[in-house]
Amino acid sequence: MIAPITGFSKLTKNKKIEWLVDTYFLNDTTAINTLKKYWNSDEALQKLHDEFIENTITNFYLPLGVAPNFLINDQLYAIPMAIEESSVVAAASKAAKFWLTRGGFKATVINTEKVGQVHFMYFGNTEKLKAYFEHIKPQLIEATSHITQNMKKRGGGITEIELRDKTKQLDGYFQLHCTFETVDSMGANFINSCLEQFAKTFESAAKSYGLFSEKEKEIQIVMSILSNYVPNCLVRAEVSCPVSSLTENESIDANEFAEKFVRAIQIAKTEPYRAVTHNKGIMNGIDAVVLATGNDFRAIEAGVHAYASKDGTYSSLTHAEATNGIFKFWIEIPLSLGTVGGLTSLHPLVKIALQMLGKPSAKELMQIVAVAGLAQNFAAIRSLVTTGIQKGHMKMHLINILNQLEASEDEKAYFVNFFKDKTVTHSAVVNAFTAYKKEHAS
Repeated sequence: MIAPITGFSKLTKNKKIEWLVDTYFLNDTTAINTLKKYWNSDEALQKLHDEFIENTITNFYLPLGVAPNFLINDQLYAIPMAIEESSVVAAASKAAKFWLTRGGFKATVINTEKVGQVHFMYFGNTEKLKAYFEHIKPQLIEATSHITQNMKKRGGGITEIELRDKTKQLDGYFQLHCTFETVDSMGANFINSCLEQFAKTFESAAKSYGLFSEKEKEIQIVMSILSNYVPNCLVRAEVSCPVSSLTENESIDANEFAEKFVRAIQIAKTEPYRAVTHNKGIMNGIDAVVLATGNDFRAIEAGVHAYASKDGTYSSLTHAEATNGIFKFWIEIPLSLGTVGGLTSLHPLVKIALQMLGKPSAKELMQIVAVAGLAQNFAAIRSLVTTGIQKGHMKMHLINILNQLEASEDEKAYFVNFFKDKTVTHSAVVNAFTAYKKEHAS
């Protein structure tokens, strides 16, 4: 049985690795060598990465790819994407190339409102609490002036504070529902600092509020935290073209393609089992750009999937129609992003990714990310209703299978050519590779 360790965080990186290898890898030097192989030879750069998180032992690499030819609001972009899944970058690039000659993507930021809440318990007279809130509200704003002054200079700050009665859901539960504008920063630290100050002021001032009884003065703050659900931090991205120019696939008529495409979206709107996979494909594109630009993809995922359920059933994030000979495909999605602060000013590759995008504002990045999700979904649906998803995906996955089989570069080249006109499956590649090795055995 493995014994607990104390003081692990105080060990050097080498000592941490020694303990891990001794405890979990039976002193396997291969594990040590692999972990250290991923250290950066530039000591300053490695130290920077070590300090991003706690108990660092090595770096975990993901490929950083580029999807070129994205025409967004008449401006051409090459979009950086950090992801490990085969065919995602290829699919995005293919969709970008398709829409490049059909007017490109149009994107609009609808709103940029961020949300945070102070959750508290109060068991007194609700009308007294409402009166207290109106009394204290200006003081809440004033108490955060030292936090908001720089944000105000950039055009941001606190936009509203509301008292919300949630006692029907939970006895005694109320909240201060607060909204913010954080301009080009994602704003998590700013919002949380404001909320914690709201909570202190709200709780302490209650003790001297004359209309409260002694019991009512005991407001209990439970927690103060931003919300990653930002349904009013919305961006819309869309494409449209005549149905007659919609398909490049000679095996399917343009009208038939449009009908099947729209039907596929309708299915994702009505069937949650399909909607989850449908939206996962959208997030392939979104997460890859969010990660490449140093933003929080977990927060984005949580907020997006909550938004997909806003009408009571989990549903498609994208929409499509073919009316009067015009095909239209669009997405409206909540994205809370930043281009200053956090990793955006620390991670060298994030800096390059943002520079590649022309050093966008947060609003511009929202548009780019939404377009990446829409493009990914277009590519996936187009494959699904024509050739099927596996043909393209498994062609891209072929190299991964060959790498698992430890194929040489010459063998990889041979099998890429060999499977040009064949269906790629894991078993088919293994069987063909095994036969090839037998045939070429010395």
